Amino acid sequence: WEIFGLHMNGETILTSLIVTVLIISFCLLTIKNPKYIPGKIQNFIEYIYEALEDISNNQIGKKDSEKWVPYISTLCIFIFVSNWIGILIPLKLIPVQGVELGSPTNDINTTTALALLTSASYFYAGLKKKGWRYYYGYFSPNPAIFPIKILEDFTKPLSLNFRLFGNILADELVVSVFCLLAPILIPLPVTALALFAGSIQALIFSTLSAAYISEAIENHKID
Repeated sequence: WEIFGLHMNGETILTSLIVTVLIISFCLLTIKNPKYIPGKIQNFIEYIYEALEDISNNQIGKKDSEKWVPYISTLCIFIFVSNWIGILIPLKLIPVQGVELGSPTNDINTTTALALLTSASYFYAGLKKKGWRYYYGYFSPNPAIFPIKILEDFTKPLSLNFRLFGNILADELVVSVFCLLAPILIPLPVTALALFAGSIQALIFSTLSAAYISEAIENHKID
């Protein structure tokens, strides 16, 4: 797609919108009428929320995690649904004129944006906690570690980016190839393994994001 002279990946925007609509629709339908004595669906939603809340609490700590639960939870759910939709529905095999559909996380632009968002959150958390004194941590306990701290800030989003992109790209390609070669029995165990890997990647990305935010809050303490 070309909008105002800018070239955009229309297929990624389209699948991202589909994922977003699915998540919002599911949330609205399941929490529309919450009950004091929850049913099975409400129990399931509460279990998911508690699990996502635990990620933030365990990594950041209960004192500071409350404000970060929405971000970490949204990140995990978006990546999880994006990974699954690309595996359960072999989007690469769906003929769409001029584009090749795929999971949003199959596009390096999406994973880069998510990694940079976490990086921005990391700096925001540190600055919010310590103000400009946060940057003193780059020279403590010895100014010689400053280059290492700068390098670390570059490698964190890079590792998040390429880990997620590489794993999801490989999973989708393997599932698509097996669906073409043997569309009945063989893809089932491969798909199950890919779904498991997609779930793990969502958990790893969100957990590392929470850990980086925690590091920005706790490890740059200035007495």
